[in-house]
Amino acid sequence: QVQLVESGGGLVQAGGSLRLSCAASGRAFSSYNMGWFRQRQGKEREFVGAVSRSGRNTIYGDSVKGRLTISRDNDGNTVYLQMNGLKPEDTAVYYCAASSRSAFITTPSYDYWGQGTQVTVSS
Repeated sequence: QVQLVESGGGLVQAGGSLRLSCAASGRAFSSYNMGWFRQRQGKEREFVGAVSRSGRNTIYGDSVKGRLTISRDNDGNTVYLQMNGLKPEDTAVYYCAASSRSAFITTPSYDYWGQGTQVTVSS
């Protein structure tokens, strides 16, 4: 079992930056690929990006490439989502998730989820 708690969300103006954190507790954090998803109001949950167990490999969704960066600290059991150049359409609840599968997953087929943190970008 893994428990995930996101933090760092809030209100920011367009063009601004935020860094989301996801603290993990429970079983060995470094044995999971970690992903970030977001869900805009009235929309399905959307893949934002993922980072491999070691932190050496990342993938990103097309809508955020070049603006968002995922990293992890396995010693601190935390994964981060650095968001730059935020746009109003980035407004959503952001979730982190853990996957025990060996390959990256871009669908919401993750094993564990956090409760989400709200990000609101004003124009």
